[in-house]
Amino acid sequence: MYEKTISTKTVFEGRILEVDVLEVELEDGRRSVREIVRHGVAVAIIPQLPDGRFVFIRQFRKAMERVCFEVVAGNCDPGEEEAISAARELQEETGYISQSLELLGPIFPSVGYCTERIDIFFAEVSEQGATAFDEDENIETVILSESEMDEMIRTNQITDAKTLAAWMLYKAKR
Repeated sequence: MYEKTISTKTVFEGRILEVDVLEVELEDGRRSVREIVRHGVAVAIIPQLPDGRFVFIRQFRKAMERVCFEVVAGNCDPGEEEAISAARELQEETGYISQSLELLGPIFPSVGYCTERIDIFFAEVSEQGATAFDEDENIETVILSESEMDEMIRTNQITDAKTLAAWMLYKAKR
């Protein structure tokens, strides 16, 4: 299966994404339109404390109009290696410094219309230092045991796709 791109028009360019409208030709010759959100690489981190508990965050998400419970995550700066981004985001959002980082794997949150790839990392952390939130962020750190996290998923208290996927990768690979 393949779709040939006939034309591309960028209809929006923002700070972290752009939107393209593509005209494509299907294998049987029919034509169609695809709307693609172009987004750079991001990272998400499952940090674990020495006592076995995990570090997560809560923050208000305007798109959802509510506070969301999530893994630590953020965009890679241009030219920044993913592991460096993961360590930076972890420190900025929670104050924790990674003692070790392990790539669990990539996820593609919505392959039907978005190019975003999120590399999921596991981090061992110890002491908490100062945070360095972006000027428009208001983040709360939450510490949970594995069983507490599993219960929050079972009871639909966690609905963020990257968080659910990251937790699944952690459980499958650790």
